[in-house]
Amino acid sequence: MISTYKILEKASDLDIAIVGMAGRFPGAKNINDFWHNLQNGIESISFFSEQDLVSLNIEDTVFNDPNYVKAAPVLEDIEFFDARFFGFSPREAEVIDPQHRFFMECAWEALENAGYDPEKYEGLIGVYAGTSTNTYFFNNIYNNSNLNNISNTYALNKDFLTTNISYKLNLTGPSVGIQTYCSTSLVAVHLACKSLLDEECDMALAGGVAISVPQKSGYLYQEDGILSPDGHCRAFDAKAQGTIFGSGLGIVVLKRFKDAVNDGDCIHAVIKGSAINNDGSLKVSYTAPSVDGQAEVIVEALANAGVKADDISYIETHGTGTPTGDPVEIAALTKAFRTFTQKNGFCAIASVKPNIGHLDTAAGIASLIKTVLALKHKQIPPSLNFETPNPQIDFANSPFYVNTKLTDWKTNRTPRRAGVSSLGFGGTNAHIILEEAPEIKHCEESRPWQLLLLSAKTGSALESATANLVTYLKQHPDTNLANVAYTLQVGRRAFNYRRILVCQNVEDAITTLETLEEKRVLTAYQEHREQPIIFMFSGQGSQYVNMGRQLYE
Repeated sequence: MISTYKILEKASDLDIAIVGMAGRFPGAKNINDFWHNLQNGIESISFFSEQDLVSLNIEDTVFNDPNYVKAAPVLEDIEFFDARFFGFSPREAEVIDPQHRFFMECAWEALENAGYDPEKYEGLIGVYAGTSTNTYFFNNIYNNSNLNNISNTYALNKDFLTTNISYKLNLTGPSVGIQTYCSTSLVAVHLACKSLLDEECDMALAGGVAISVPQKSGYLYQEDGILSPDGHCRAFDAKAQGTIFGSGLGIVVLKRFKDAVNDGDCIHAVIKGSAINNDGSLKVSYTAPSVDGQAEVIVEALANAGVKADDISYIETHGTGTPTGDPVEIAALTKAFRTFTQKNGFCAIASVKPNIGHLDTAAGIASLIKTVLALKHKQIPPSLNFETPNPQIDFANSPFYVNTKLTDWKTNRTPRRAGVSSLGFGGTNAHIILEEAPEIKHCEESRPWQLLLLSAKTGSALESATANLVTYLKQHPDTNLANVAYTLQVGRRAFNYRRILVCQNVEDAITTLETLEEKRVLTAYQEHREQPIIFMFSGQGSQYVNMGRQLYE
């Protein structure tokens, strides 16, 4: 491990730290589930029976068409929302797009994951994000409500995603909605980094969300179209015939790297540089990809990061599994890397889309979070459904090879570095260069006893918070209990239902929280009162000068 002083001495002023993450993906309710699925090569595509699709009232001619594919990557529990927690009435919650609901919940989770309560944080927090089309409105609201009676009509507009987060969480930094289709969420990360470097904010939430309603719905396959004929995405494979769109979302919390080190934050990875551009009109069509445009954005990102292509050992590609898109992407990557090196076969590539589908506006953030997790765990997950290379891709004479199994991410005494690409319909390309977080040596001195404090808005939520803490401590038995105690007290909002425990170590905390021993655990309902502390003494108080001064101080 390296001392904080040496870390700061070597760090660039342009480095951005990822200090928090949250996400919900097909087959994964949180980041841990997501990593488990990636490690184990799980394909989270749902295939539906006829009974599953009855409620859609699809015409028989469509439903029985051999080209109708009964598959989709599904996000669980989109019908649920803790409206009361965020101060929404039940009526308001009914009309809010699930994309906004889920993004709001994940924004809160991401800040908690970073260890910050925005009410206590003294800096400015910005929000940069984008969302997909509000299909919930067309399928659930339009035919079932009198729109004139909906007072909160702004909730129907997808462009209020970021400003609503800023309002509900009291965030006073820039609040900017982004829309570049498939590359939206990675463009949001790039712009958030720029905002931090320009000191427009001190912390930033960045990401994207895409939830299509109804989720359990198939699609019609069209030959030479973008969609897969069988519901499977086969990035870079000879059998690749298209992708499959699904639902998901992700958010990262960003800070200037030097600030994150000084503040003792948990740093998941470091953004060394990023770039965005557009293809312009020198291509076949509006939606067609461009070798030159993609290559240029990669070269610019590497230059901004001060990193050579030889230093990159993994690329998380856009990788849609389309016969045209995949060869163009590898051609562009090769062209960019050839600016720096003539070496072949040294850089692994993969795509998350065969695992969870194409998440539209959330595709880029899914790729970024996957790569951050790979850096943290020092493993490269497999790219699924790859057997034989697409004959239009000359991997042998390129710097790249498709990683098809869970692989230890080895390094030759240099930090692990990766690139992440996201390419949008209409030509807006984004590329980000990541580096693994340094192992920072912090002071290990701590008191022998720790105070753990939990709070929630309801009694049931307090029980859930207790169970979640027990689960976390069991999964991370080597965790620093002093850090846990600090985060629970400083990085969490204080609510009325509270529970405290004094304990010596992780094992003691687990045992006591599971048994809720009355002599060790205090649970109470704390009424919120804005009142000062009053010291009361019997008698005159003039027995001797400064009688209560020590207690007062």
